[in-house]
Amino acid sequence: MDNRRESSETLRNKCAACFRQYNRMEHLVEHMKVSYHSVHEPKCGVCQKHCRSLESLREHLIGPLPKVECAQVFSVRGCSICLNIFDSNTAVRYHRAACQYSRATPVMMPRGAISGRAVALACKMVGGGSDGSADLCARVCLIGEDENIIFQTYVKPTAPVTNYKYEVTGIRPEYLRDAMPLKLVQRRIQDILCNGEPLWKLRPRSSGRARILVGHGLDHDLERIGLEYPAFMIRDTAKYPPLMKTSKLSNSLKYLTQAYLGYDIHTGIQDPYEDCVAAMRLYIRMRSQAHPRDYASGSGEAQNNYPAWRQRELERMSPEELLALSASDYYCWCLDS
Repeated sequence: MDNRRESSETLRNKCAACFRQYNRMEHLVEHMKVSYHSVHEPKCGVCQKHCRSLESLREHLIGPLPKVECAQVFSVRGCSICLNIFDSNTAVRYHRAACQYSRATPVMMPRGAISGRAVALACKMVGGGSDGSADLCARVCLIGEDENIIFQTYVKPTAPVTNYKYEVTGIRPEYLRDAMPLKLVQRRIQDILCNGEPLWKLRPRSSGRARILVGHGLDHDLERIGLEYPAFMIRDTAKYPPLMKTSKLSNSLKYLTQAYLGYDIHTGIQDPYEDCVAAMRLYIRMRSQAHPRDYASGSGEAQNNYPAWRQRELERMSPEELLALSASDYYCWCLDS
């Protein structure tokens, strides 16, 4: 009898998001305080379990030790790219044709015509210093949401180049001889990003004219260009929690493109346009997730809705009621839409 009672109590203390079970209700409350579960987390379409990242969800469905019941359903009605579950095998086949991307062909956008509020940036570096290990920006590309090129140029390095890394960059010395000076590149990019709005006037979640900057590893690119841009206007696919590894390390852009867009990049000489397109497609896919319109849980302000003075009240709540109080600790890109 005691064993049955303990089992029932443990089941009542089961997290409604990640399904972890606790012996005591206060332990579940402590778990909810630090887990930051929310409606914005990737979720299994079969058992409705919340996962911290898409990588965790992939392991849950396809990994070396998946949950058997979910894996069986997913193998018949699941899309291995977006990880969604569909009503039938036929529906999956129709969906996959649209879900899987192919390489884009570069198209130059007429100056001044930019589609959408987001722009993607990518750079290619050559090596400087005595051993060629210092990164020098040598090529820059910006595209709009329609994947057309807004701005593209070679950049005149600010120091002598000792390694052109031709096998990766495709850059030769003659390409940089009469290239655009870095100061002019900085001004052009800042003009595109700010779009006539002073940088110091930008505010979080404002409806101004400034553009959202998308990319992969943007901290490094912006540092090499010598630009500053507010963090709340940056969408970096290398630092977005749902796209990171289970261990919270960054996935490479090459892996993210293959896993979540369904095609390969970096198969030869690397073009910054290709990186821009991949980052933009990942951003739009994440922005388009059909999450409930729960703005409190996606604010990224890490609100703690479990204060100590409510402890007794919280312990009387059901796991579902506790989950309803929980807020995300990152800004979900679905809120951009």
